[in-house]
Amino acid sequence: MIQLTNISKSFAKQELFSNLNFKLNSKNRVGLVGRNGSGKSTLFKIILGEEHVDGGEVSIPKGYKIGALKQHLSFSEKTLREEAALALDEEHKYDIYRVEKILFGLGFVAEDLEKNPLSFSGGYQIRINLAKLLVTEPNLLLLDEPTNYLDIVSLRWLKVFLKSFDGEVILITHDRNFMDSVTTHTMGIVRKKLSILPGDTHKFYTQLASNDELHVKTKISQDKKIKELEEFIAKNKTRASTAALAQSKVKQLEKIERMEDIQSEATLNFDFNFKQTPAKILLDVKDLKFGYTEDNILFKDITFHIKKGECLGIIGKNGKGKSTLLNTLAGELKQLTGHVHMHTSTSFGHFGQTNINHLNLNNTVMDEIYKSNASLSTGRARSICGAMMFSGESADKKISLLSGGEKSRVMLGKILVEEVNLLFLDEPTNHLDMDSIDSLIGAIQNFEGAVVLVTHSEELLRKVANRLIVFSKDGAEIFDGNYDEFLEKIGWEEEEAEKKVKKAPKSNHHENKKLRAALIQERNKKTSPLKKEIEKLEKLIITTEEALEANQEELIKLSSSGESDKLVDLYKEVAAQEKQVEDAFESLEVVQHEFDEITQEYEDKLENLN
Repeated sequence: MIQLTNISKSFAKQELFSNLNFKLNSKNRVGLVGRNGSGKSTLFKIILGEEHVDGGEVSIPKGYKIGALKQHLSFSEKTLREEAALALDEEHKYDIYRVEKILFGLGFVAEDLEKNPLSFSGGYQIRINLAKLLVTEPNLLLLDEPTNYLDIVSLRWLKVFLKSFDGEVILITHDRNFMDSVTTHTMGIVRKKLSILPGDTHKFYTQLASNDELHVKTKISQDKKIKELEEFIAKNKTRASTAALAQSKVKQLEKIERMEDIQSEATLNFDFNFKQTPAKILLDVKDLKFGYTEDNILFKDITFHIKKGECLGIIGKNGKGKSTLLNTLAGELKQLTGHVHMHTSTSFGHFGQTNINHLNLNNTVMDEIYKSNASLSTGRARSICGAMMFSGESADKKISLLSGGEKSRVMLGKILVEEVNLLFLDEPTNHLDMDSIDSLIGAIQNFEGAVVLVTHSEELLRKVANRLIVFSKDGAEIFDGNYDEFLEKIGWEEEEAEKKVKKAPKSNHHENKKLRAALIQERNKKTSPLKKEIEKLEKLIITTEEALEANQEELIKLSSSGESDKLVDLYKEVAAQEKQVEDAFESLEVVQHEFDEITQEYEDKLENLN
């Protein structure tokens, strides 16, 4: 397996990481996390040999193939078969059967082979790139933000594919739900260091917080000890009777390896500025129809209203008209027929992929914030800039010098200073890291007004949306329920189409109902003892960690008391508790994995009954 030893990397004066160590074991699927700019993509380039290291060694076994999935799509051949065959090396360039086998495994059918690659939807174009990658038979897949360009249907498919991939995977994505459902381990670049744990991101960040808390407490104890030594030395070094003792304390002080303060990392802070309104209904839409021509209608007969406190999610495959609908509601586009009526007290903020172009390239970040609310004080404007991670001099940077992700943050900052009671948000999680997404979700949940949201994030949908507009091949329809209810009652038609190559015998509704009930009963019988074991282990971990925390605090107190016997006994107890927690986590991972596999198995069986 690949191994990184004492890797260091800097750009100009900025150090990304130092003495970074990592070993990838067989069948590991690793989620790589870290703040934007922490060096995740650079680490991928180092593994691929596209970026040189300043120090350290990258060891890759002979014959071990690494493949990276391209985010951006570029096709040169006229047929799918020819495009996928480009990945064949010179020795196997006529082995077209292997290409076709992989394409069929990714959901393509025989009649697709002669189609132009550009004729496929965005999700299937990603599959073409994935097919070209798999033709090379990689041992390791490196995936850098594959979720940015995929719709929900494609994401659900990719999730299932990666879980069954017979090799290793390292995945970067801001979609926490996607990462946690795919990976076996979580690895993070935090404060220029790398650490890895078995389990999901929640376990990783819980452990990180626990480590930080212990570090802070230990440093307080150490600082106290250092101060005592320094004061003793200062008082006694000049006295002849105590000079030798003072010198001894000097040596003791010199041996102390001083702990650094923990450097806090910047996080976006969201808090939308709600404008009071007497209206119950903020937005009323009737018989809305839009198309660029009468022959190309994207949606019609859209009728709904939205009240304070509601969140309407707009979902569907890419290219169906989700953003177009949002832009029509926000007045950026003019509908063919129907009307969009807002209450006189309604004030909206619009975050969209296209209205980023409204930013004045000659303005600074501060200028754009002031433009949205000229009454802001300089301190408040700088505070908003800081909340969007433009602190100090970076708030005076011109818009023309910013990246796409930075411009998105400016647009979010502009909305934060506006007084609004209605939010139009188009893919707001793009370009945000996990912590910032958590902050955004909290802000939407706490917002007293109404929200209309376009997103491919199933996590965001589940947490904030209570109604949906669903784009399908037949247009767009209102679904009066949340996302999980949609999956249960209707589901994605494309996922059903995936099964067209599996010609299952038809069964009537009554038989399906009986089979469904039997499968659920069978699943519950298998998962029930696992659920109990999971609950038991989680309870054990919580109880032991609480006891461990108390002992660690006692350890800090005793470390400066000189009670060596008690200290040794407590060290042993702490070590035993740490081992118990570690063993419990390992057991939990095994049981949870078995539970997830059984659940997924029966979920697939239940889906096949539809």
